[in-house]
Amino acid sequence: IKQPIGPTALITPWNFPAAMITRKLGPALAAGCTAVIKPSENTPLTALALCAIAKEAGVPPGVVNCLSVGRSEAKNVGEVLCHSSDIRKLSFTGSTAVGKWLYRESADTMKKLSMELGGNAPFIVFDDADLDKAVQCLMNAKFKNTGQVCISSNRIFVQEGIYDEFSNKLVQKVKRMKVGPGMDAVNTAGPLINIDGMNKVDRHVQDCVSKGAQVAIGGRKVEELNIKGASFYEPTVLTGVTSEMAPYTEETFGPLASLFSFKTEEEVIQAANDTPYGLAGYCCTSSMTRTFRMAEALEVGMVGINEGAISTESTPFGGVKESGVGREGGHYGLEEFLETKYICIGGIE
Repeated sequence: IKQPIGPTALITPWNFPAAMITRKLGPALAAGCTAVIKPSENTPLTALALCAIAKEAGVPPGVVNCLSVGRSEAKNVGEVLCHSSDIRKLSFTGSTAVGKWLYRESADTMKKLSMELGGNAPFIVFDDADLDKAVQCLMNAKFKNTGQVCISSNRIFVQEGIYDEFSNKLVQKVKRMKVGPGMDAVNTAGPLINIDGMNKVDRHVQDCVSKGAQVAIGGRKVEELNIKGASFYEPTVLTGVTSEMAPYTEETFGPLASLFSFKTEEEVIQAANDTPYGLAGYCCTSSMTRTFRMAEALEVGMVGINEGAISTESTPFGGVKESGVGREGGHYGLEEFLETKYICIGGIE
């Protein structure tokens, strides 16, 4: 039989504050588990609003709980949740470094863990691809939420024969983006989460340029919007990026499209997999045989073929290698909150 695993701890990030909670909390409740939510210190109000909604919906007291704390308290709360034998399951979405720390801290209580951690997603464009469609797929995979998405394309590999044409088409698309506050409907690119996030994007751009990459568009902080402490950065396309530059090994988590050039399929598979991360990968091609070769060869948990928006509530979401363990979404996510019990019944008179 299947039984609920028991009280669970749900530790969530800031970039999708409602979705990150609900896709953990939904299956936890469906399985019959109670939950303690520890939201990001950057977005506590969404978590508290969801708890208020749960109360209005008739969820009994004590079933859904929320611990909203500042950054200085977060580690202490994490230790309590990891060390408590009452918490039987921990689900975390966030950085690989924090995920590894939670993994170690949970060892003494042998918790069941599911973790969706960092990524370094390759986006591969072959010379047989529909370039207009490939550009649109990349726009979806790269610039959604200002690039602050765990499955955002980070390293964009373009086959050398179409490199110039593809980069030109991409620049024209990016040129039409309008940066500004999200409350204004004409704007299509918002700010980074904070100043540190903006500075990381700028550091990656400067590192690439200092080593020979070219800025095709963007490449600067939007100072006129940042006067009062905001963190806007121009949507940016860099060409001539190489493996010696920061975006090859670091997740940018911002509106930076770093374009690498490649010659052969074998070469790009090796480059795409040359990372400790394995969350998502993308490939644009018109060949069905190449589709299946690439889908199997990429060392990731999720693959998009001619598609830049791959996440849905009914499909398994998660990665391999240092991008995590377990899956969220559909019945795969429900299984994470269940234990399997085998019952052997002898003769009953």
